Amino acid sequence: MSTILIVEDNVKNMKLVSDLLRAKGYQTLEATTGEKGVELALAHLPDLVLMDIQMPDINGIEAFGRIRADPRTAAVPVVAFTASVTPTDRNRITQAGFSGFVSKPIELKEFLATVKRMVEGGGQT
Repeated sequence: MSTILIVEDNVKNMKLVSDLLRAKGYQTLEATTGEKGVELALAHLPDLVLMDIQMPDINGIEAFGRIRADPRTAAVPVVAFTASVTPTDRNRITQAGFSGFVSKPIELKEFLATVKRMVEGGGQT
């Protein structure tokens, strides 16, 4: 069973995504801050991380950098999971090296296809 770490400061959004992923057979870990997300990623070595970009402590790009810096999690796919969809935001996310991008609110089929592709292939969208 694949494990997906959801890093999202909005508890309702996180619960919705977590419930959806569990219904599809995935195990989930949940973090409401970037710091906790990094901690859980390093402790549990998930198969995929869904990372919100705008969070109250460290932002998703900084948390992503910390996850990538550790050899144990350097190859784990990290998908930006955010409502920030301006061209500037997308460029920042792409330049940071995220494995993919999912905008909120999610489009269910696209979201599940991205998750499946990342978990099965461990690669880029």
